[in-house]
Amino acid sequence: MKSTRPVFGPLQYSIIVLTLLTALLHLALGIGFFQETLGKLFVLNGLGYFALLAALYFLPQFAGLRSLVRWALMAFAAVTIVAYFVMNDQAMTSPPGLIDKAIEVALIVLLYLDSRG
Repeated sequence: MKSTRPVFGPLQYSIIVLTLLTALLHLALGIGFFQETLGKLFVLNGLGYFALLAALYFLPQFAGLRSLVRWALMAFAAVTIVAYFVMNDQAMTSPPGLIDKAIEVALIVLLYLDSRG
């Protein structure tokens, strides 16, 4: 019987760390201004990252769907990047935002490399 447990190496650990970083950043920012609609969207975005990460590596029920979940996480990060620049008129002047976008770009690249492995 084929194992449903993923094999963890440096690439997978890097994906986990980057996903946790962006999820925690979105949660922290969202909780900081939760009364506003945008704050709620930040919290939902952070929770989305946690859910997709769990489905990718930690929930055996999704073992047969790992490839699909990986692509969904890539798309989720890409939509988050686009939304940041579309919805934020101060996008280029926010160091935390730009750092997070760099994290998300790196996450997409690592997820793509993982899909080829």
